[in-house]
Amino acid sequence: MPHTFERYLRAPEHPQQATFLELFFDLAYIFAFTRISGRLVDDLDLINAAQTLVLLLAIFWVWTFTAWSTNFFNPERVQIQLLVIASMFGTVVLTIAVPGAFEARGLLFAGTYLLIHIARSLTLRYLLRGHELQHVPYLVLSWFGLSAVPWIVGAFAPSPVRLALWALAIAIDYLGGILLWPTPKLGRMRESQWAFAPEHLAERYRQFFNISLGETILVLGATFIAAKATFLRTGALIAAFATTALIWRIYFYQAAHTLADTLKSSNQPNRLGRAAADAHLIMVAGVVVTSVSYRAVIDGPNGHTPISWLLVILGGPALFLAGRARFEYTVYAGVSPTRPIGVLVLGALVAPLLLAPPLVAAAAVVVVLTGIALADALRVRHRPPAQPSPPPH
Repeated sequence: MPHTFERYLRAPEHPQQATFLELFFDLAYIFAFTRISGRLVDDLDLINAAQTLVLLLAIFWVWTFTAWSTNFFNPERVQIQLLVIASMFGTVVLTIAVPGAFEARGLLFAGTYLLIHIARSLTLRYLLRGHELQHVPYLVLSWFGLSAVPWIVGAFAPSPVRLALWALAIAIDYLGGILLWPTPKLGRMRESQWAFAPEHLAERYRQFFNISLGETILVLGATFIAAKATFLRTGALIAAFATTALIWRIYFYQAAHTLADTLKSSNQPNRLGRAAADAHLIMVAGVVVTSVSYRAVIDGPNGHTPISWLLVILGGPALFLAGRARFEYTVYAGVSPTRPIGVLVLGALVAPLLLAPPLVAAAAVVVVLTGIALADALRVRHRPPAQPSPPPH
């Protein structure tokens, strides 16, 4: 029987809901987020923060490529399912290397990262034979071939040099996606070529964000049971859980529900989809940093708050709010004033809370997020729901 690419592509009538396989794939990221946040807990300094950011960007890039692949291809096909499962195993191996990525496991991390992307691109090239997009995997491969040099060379370099080389490598990978992988003689991918399922993509982003919140629940529970329960530690547990619940509420307020409609109404849905991915990356980074603060606050709710702890306690929610503002602009071409106000208030609280115990700082975060959630509730009560309005490009 001759090879036909149509059998592998997602048809317009295909169900838009994420499959159980995609939900299964996302479970690997609970492990990934836990290891990422664990790196920050061990050493709260700028160098380690920069290293952790590079690792988070790499892991997010694996998830993004997999999510967009199942959005374009039919996830019910065995070949696509095997591709997703292989990517999941690769993510697990990648995560295993995270704690020692800038020590002895550098080659394991870089090699696994490149193997996932190269193997996926070659597989998709085979499945796309005869399709107008059959050249796109070659475009992607050329950019990963370019970034492979600093990835591999960095794996053998000492830690400071490795950070610089890997930062360059991940910048190349993301720049390729932003520019749609322009390559000499092969051209670049055109925006109009990559059709996708809006409802499916919006649901995948929502699920990914929920997975990051799941990691915070795992962290706060595991941290609390690791030592004797006290009144202050119980208060810290309550504050941590309230923060997670409020972040969930603020995230799902309107924009998360209407992303699919915005993608449908946009004349450049692919660019809008990438903007939504960027916003989710910022929000997830904020959630990961927030989970780090849970370990600090629950383990030591009283006493002096080191400046590094305070920056994490206030900075995680502030980073989430900044990403949420970016997400809101992507959907509505506007931003609720409570988002930037919340960021400014959290920033202004750094100095007053320097002499306060960690539990007070955590309670202040709950107060700020509660104010934003209440303002959202009042806004929707007195006004009709905002309509999707993608920003002009």
